[in-house]
Amino acid sequence: MKRLFLSLYLLLSLGFLGIGWTLDSLWKKNVDQEGALDAPLVALAQVLTKLPAQERQEMLDSISRNPDFPLTLLDADQVAFSEEQIVHSDAVIATPYDLNHELQFIAVGEQILMAGPIELDPDASLRGLYNVFFYLSLAFVALIWVWPLSKDLKTLRNATKEFGQAKWNTRIQLPKGSQVLPLATTFNDMAAHISALIDNQKHLSNAVSHEIRTPLARLKFALALIPQYCLPESDEQRRQAFLDEMQLDIKEMENLLQELLTYASLETQREGLQFELCDLNCLTKQTIKRLQSLHSTPIELVEHQQTVQLKAEPSLIERAVQNLVTNAQRFSVKKITVEISTQGKQVLLSVTDDGEGILAQDQLKIFEPFYRSDTRYNGNKGHGLGLAIIKRIMERHQGDVSLESHPGFTQFTLTWPKP
Repeated sequence: MKRLFLSLYLLLSLGFLGIGWTLDSLWKKNVDQEGALDAPLVALAQVLTKLPAQERQEMLDSISRNPDFPLTLLDADQVAFSEEQIVHSDAVIATPYDLNHELQFIAVGEQILMAGPIELDPDASLRGLYNVFFYLSLAFVALIWVWPLSKDLKTLRNATKEFGQAKWNTRIQLPKGSQVLPLATTFNDMAAHISALIDNQKHLSNAVSHEIRTPLARLKFALALIPQYCLPESDEQRRQAFLDEMQLDIKEMENLLQELLTYASLETQREGLQFELCDLNCLTKQTIKRLQSLHSTPIELVEHQQTVQLKAEPSLIERAVQNLVTNAQRFSVKKITVEISTQGKQVLLSVTDDGEGILAQDQLKIFEPFYRSDTRYNGNKGHGLGLAIIKRIMERHQGDVSLESHPGFTQFTLTWPKP
């Protein structure tokens, strides 16, 4: 908006100065005759002053009379002036006669020469035309700037109106020289972000309804069978196994909701993070130690440096490492390798397993929410939110997550900028 204001201010200022100076010069050069009217009267008065009083009227009578500029020689006692007005032979005093005429007086010795009544402004109509042309020129200069601006603002208004009618694909196209191009770019960024959020919300709603339907159906079926397992003669072990299955279904829905809340919070709480310097080696060791007890596959940690500092939110970094190691435990065959290193201005953490690998067509969508690769080890485990959460965590830390996979080798790499 500063650019908008400065351009308008400079244009109008330069337009006023340029047009005003040009027209003023033309007027003074071709029309303004004030000095030309006073000079002959002063010269005539000086000539008459040198003549005797009785010869002055004769000289005036000998001058050809001009009805537009009558001349009369008066005695000093025939004219009364205010105290501020002093008549001299080298200056003209003008007094109003009526609305359109004036009288001019100048001293001629002990007498006074009166000129008039003289029309005040014989070129008034021409002066009015000049004024009209002046303001029309200013209006035209302003129109040169305002017209394209008004068109661009109308485009902005129509776009916001369409966006308000839930046309989420609305975008603004303006020429590069437009004064409101930054505003249009901001609108397009906002529209793209809102459109992505709405699409994501629809996708999440559909996915959640699909994911929660299976355990909910099992629970409904189990509730219908409860009377059979609660009979006195029913087998206690079968009853306990039946209740355990119901608990698993409830836990599955709880895990889904928890993952969904975590994924959503990473989108909304953009300013709630508390970044601090943390030891990536220490965080990784703690996570590996905790997860190693839950799975038999050995996890090897490779450290190129004893301490790698990272400016981040520790709990989120720990969550990202945990998700990668948990995925590796699901697909690995013999071992899992976690490696921490630095490269240039980047910090890298990679998790590698020797599983069957991820199909090429799945690698393009693996970080989308609720997407699960079709592998023989995956079955129906998980909700497809783990990698999506990792991607959002890395985006929040201005980092990135990448994947390299082929049969017998799958490696996920987290990359952060050095603090």
